Amino acid sequence: MIHKTAKNEIRLRIHKRIRNKLRGTAARPRLAIYRSLAHIYAQVIDDDGGKTLVSASSIDKTAKTNGGNVAAAKAIGKLVAERAREKGIQRVVFDRGGYRYHGRVKALAEAARAAGLEF
Repeated sequence: MIHKTAKNEIRLRIHKRIRNKLRGTAARPRLAIYRSLAHIYAQVIDDDGGKTLVSASSIDKTAKTNGGNVAAAKAIGKLVAERAREKGIQRVVFDRGGYRYHGRVKALAEAARAAGLEF
């Protein structure tokens, strides 16, 4: 019988490989994303302190987005960048979470860059 590896297992393996190279510090925290079929989530994390500094997702009431499409990803990217700038965070390390840099992931990243985050 042929064993087929689940897509999420592959993504988690890629994510682990990425996380071996990336580390968020207090000076330059990590912008981590997670996308499900229905929503998209973004967090700015200080790995040294083990704390989430800023977060935004498409299920927030203040986000005013409708689900997990590209338009919602752009809105979440802009929102997380604004919240990070309010906390004095200007530079981050982008953690794509094992997803390809395409579609919703790319839209979120470009919206965050346009809103003032540097990565």
